[in-house]
Amino acid sequence: MTTHQQKQKEIINTIEKQVACDALQATAVVPVKDFEDDNRICLTSVHFPHKRFVTEIYTSISEPLKKLFPGAYFYSPSSLHLTIKNIRVINNPPRFSNENIKTAIHVFDKVIPIHKAFSIYPYRLLLFKNNLALISTTDEELDAIILNLNKELKSAALPDDKQYVNSTHFFSNMTLARFSLLPTHEFTEQVHRMSQQLLLPLYCVDSVSLVTGNAVMKKLTVHGKWQLKAH
Repeated sequence: MTTHQQKQKEIINTIEKQVACDALQATAVVPVKDFEDDNRICLTSVHFPHKRFVTEIYTSISEPLKKLFPGAYFYSPSSLHLTIKNIRVINNPPRFSNENIKTAIHVFDKVIPIHKAFSIYPYRLLLFKNNLALISTTDEELDAIILNLNKELKSAALPDDKQYVNSTHFFSNMTLARFSLLPTHEFTEQVHRMSQQLLLPLYCVDSVSLVTGNAVMKKLTVHGKWQLKAH
């Protein structure tokens, strides 16, 4: 494990402690009854993983857990994604305009192609108050991409409006499910068991997409996709 990955794990442990105390110091999505029909829309950048990786996650984690907690909303395979960089959090009405989208496209045109593809290393599941996420440490390149985007978006008068636990070191987060009901004890225990036994391969993130959509990637529009340079 690199020093960078160790720092990421320390941040993730801090988040877990805040979640346990219901004191998470970061922006969170407020649950709704119908996540798919949610009219709150965000402007964000994501990576949609290749099919093989998605299938492995869905069959080994999502499908078994869904049987234990059918009242939860589990992302469909086509909606599973890795968040790269938020720009505007979900809201109804949206907190961005068509001009903001054009500005973001210009920034991504400038920033993304100069950065390299990077690997993520899935290592645990994390239960938040209202969602379940697959957490991965990453190569340092993710920090470089996010900090460069932060700089250029701010210069373009389009700064990220999300609050983070840490603003200098980042990690990979894939939300698997969202809750409008409290998870059952059986579900929670199985999540903990799965997390301790997690065996997923590393995965290379090789592209970034700028999208608008709701929290579960429905009502989705892809405004651009950029390739990262090969390792």
